Amino acid sequence: MEGSPERRINIQADPEHLAGRYANFANVSFSPYEFTITFARIDHEVEEGEVPGVVVARINMSQQFAKELLDALADSWSKYTTVRGIQDLPETGERS
Repeated sequence: MEGSPERRINIQADPEHLAGRYANFANVSFSPYEFTITFARIDHEVEEGEVPGVVVARINMSQQFAKELLDALADSWSKYTTVRGIQDLPETGERS
């Protein structure tokens, strides 16, 4: 809306959240009301039987937020692969 004051998000994080959590597995489930992403850390070195793992975070979100997250991930992935593609180009010879 024209003339509206600019809004800025100011997110605060407790020190224990700044380090984040490592996950190498995610499960996505949904209901008519929300999406849930469960992040876990599992031990890929186990070759037989049950693979041990521990849930490190579980996030519930609305369908609208899930769509916005999916769009943001797609945008970031596109930017990441562009940068990686440029960095991985073979060096060319000296230009004269």
